[in-house]
Amino acid sequence: MASGKEEADLTWRDHLRSLGNARFLFSMLWRTSPSFLTGIVVIRIVRATLPALLLWIPKQILDGIIAASQHHGDLRRVWQLIGIEVALAFLADLLSQANTVLEALLGERFTCFVATRLIDHVAGLDLATFEDPVFYDKLERVRGQATGRMHLFTTIMNAAQESFTVITLSSALALFSPWLVVLLIVATIPTLIGEARFSRMSYSAFFNRTPQRRALEYLRLLGSWADSAKEVRIFSLAAHLSSRYRALSESIYQENKVLAKARATGGWVMGVLSAMGYYAGYVVILKAAVAGSITIGMFTFLTGSLARSRMTIQRVFSYLNGISEQAVLLTDLVKIFEMAAVIQSPPNALPVPRPIRRGFEFRDVAFSYSGTKKTVVRNISFRIRPGESVALVGANGAGKTTLVKLLSRLYDPAHGEILLDGIDLKNYCLSELRSSIRVIFQDFMRYDLAVRENIGFGNLAAISDDSRLISAARKGGAEKIIERLPRGYDQMLSNRFKDGTNLSGGEWQKIALARAFASDAELLILDEPTAALDARAEDEFFRQFRSHSAGRMAVLISHRFSTVRMADYIIVLDNGSILEEGSHDDLLRLDGRYAELFRLQAAAFLDNAPKLHLCTDSQPMLTGTQGK
Repeated sequence: MASGKEEADLTWRDHLRSLGNARFLFSMLWRTSPSFLTGIVVIRIVRATLPALLLWIPKQILDGIIAASQHHGDLRRVWQLIGIEVALAFLADLLSQANTVLEALLGERFTCFVATRLIDHVAGLDLATFEDPVFYDKLERVRGQATGRMHLFTTIMNAAQESFTVITLSSALALFSPWLVVLLIVATIPTLIGEARFSRMSYSAFFNRTPQRRALEYLRLLGSWADSAKEVRIFSLAAHLSSRYRALSESIYQENKVLAKARATGGWVMGVLSAMGYYAGYVVILKAAVAGSITIGMFTFLTGSLARSRMTIQRVFSYLNGISEQAVLLTDLVKIFEMAAVIQSPPNALPVPRPIRRGFEFRDVAFSYSGTKKTVVRNISFRIRPGESVALVGANGAGKTTLVKLLSRLYDPAHGEILLDGIDLKNYCLSELRSSIRVIFQDFMRYDLAVRENIGFGNLAAISDDSRLISAARKGGAEKIIERLPRGYDQMLSNRFKDGTNLSGGEWQKIALARAFASDAELLILDEPTAALDARAEDEFFRQFRSHSAGRMAVLISHRFSTVRMADYIIVLDNGSILEEGSHDDLLRLDGRYAELFRLQAAAFLDNAPKLHLCTDSQPMLTGTQGK
C-alpha cells in the first residue's frame, strides 16, 4: 500500500503541460453532446465581433450628428445607424441568453456523463487501488471539482471570445498607432505574472490540504450520520467532534487568510501598473484630438476601444491563469481515467464451465498485501469439490477473508495458483468468473434502496422478476420480514427517505443472505453468515441452507462451531497457514486446536446459566442452550 504522501510543487512546465487536459475536456464534451458544443462555439464567435461593431456605430452616429448640425444635413442616415445599434444590442442580449441556456444544458449532461463514466471506470479498478490513501485524495479532489470541469470549459470559451474581441479592437488601435497595442500588452504583463504566481500557490495549498478536507468531511459525517448517532449520544461525542472540526477548519482558514491578503496586495500593485499604461495611451489619443487630426467620433471610438481593450486583455490574462489553474485540477480526473486494473480478463479468455465439474483448487498459494512485508497466507493448498461445503476456521487475521478475495479474483496470488477445473483462474473471463461466485462478506452492504434492489443486486435479472425475488427471500429467511413491510418488495430500506424504514442487524443479515441466493452461482461464500442471528434463526437458516445449496459448492467462515460442524470439510488456519484439516469427526479424533476450541465453546453452550463467554475472536457471546 502506498505511503499516502503526495506533494504539489508546481512549476511553469507543470502548468503548460496541464493545458493538454483541455483536449481531454473537449473530447468528453463532444461525446456528451456534439450539437450543444457546436451551437455554443458558433454563438461565441458571433458575440466576439459585436463589441467592435457597437463601438464603431456610435462613432458613425456622432460624426453624422456633428456633420448634420454643421451643414444642416439629413439625419436619416443617423437614424438608420441608431436602428442598427439597437438591433445589435438586442442580438447581443439574445445570444447571451441562448449561450447561457446551452451551457447550462450541456453542463447538466456533462456532469451526468462524467459521473457515470467515473462509476464504471472506478468499479473496474483493482481492490488494492482502494487501499491507497493517495488514490482517495485524487478521488476526493475529483468529487469536489464536479462543477469546476464545466467552469474550465466556460473559462476557455470566455478566453477565446475575448481574445477574438481584442484582435478586432486592437486592429483599429493599431491603424491609429501600433504603439498603443504594445503599450497595452506591456502594461498587463505584470498582472499576468502575478496571477500565475498566486494561482500556483492556491493550487498547491488546495492540493496539499486534501487529507485535511477529507478529515473535515468525515467529522461532519460522524456528527450527522444515522449509523453513528447512537454512540455520539451515548458517549457524548458531539462536543469533541465539533471541537476537532473547528480546530482543523481554523488551520485551513488561517492559510487561506494569508494567501488572500498576499493576493490582494499583489493585485493592487499590478492594477496600478496596468492603469498607468492605459492612461498613457489615453493621453496620446487626446493630444491627437486636440490637434484636430481625428474627429470627435473617432476620438470616442479610439478611447472606447482602448478602455475596452485594456479590460479585455486583463480578462484574457485572468482567464488564461484560470485555465491553467483549472486544467491542473483536471489532471486528477485524467489520471484516474488513465488508471487500469492489473486484474483483467486475458485476451481470448476462456468461458467459465457450466456446470463446474472438478471444482476449485488452491496450489501452494501465498499472498501479501501491497506495501506490507507480512505474508498473509502461505503455502495454502486445498480443494473445493462440486456439491461440497468447506468451512474456514481461525482467529482474526488468520487469512480466512483473504482466501475468499483470492478465490473471487479480487486479488491474484503472489505465489502459487488457484485452479478452476484444472485451469488457472487467470485464464478465465473475469466477469463470468465473478458471476459464478457469490460472496456475502461479514461487513455486507446495507443499500439505502428498496428491498427489491437490496436482494436483486445478487442477480440483476431478479430485480424485475418477482418469482426469483420471492424464492431468494425464502431461502435467505427474509420472506416473513418482507411480508410485514408496508410496501413489500418495493419498501425503501432507509430512514433517509420519505416512507422509508430500517431493519435490525439480524433482519439486514437475512436480506444479505437472500441476495446471495438470488444468483444461480455455483459457489456461495458466506463470511460469518449468522453472526447477527439468534440461535433459533441460525439453526433454521442452516437447515434451509443445506437443502437450498444442494449441488452447489459453499465456503463458510464462522467462529460458531455449531455452524462449522455442518461443513463437509473443515480447514483450520493459523497465522496464514493450514494448521489442521478434515471433517468435524476427523478433527475431534485428531484432538488438536479445533477439538480444543470446539470443546471450550460447547462447554459454554451447555451451561444453562446465561453468562458472558469470550469466543476465539474476542467477540462476546451470550451462552445458553444454543449448542444443545
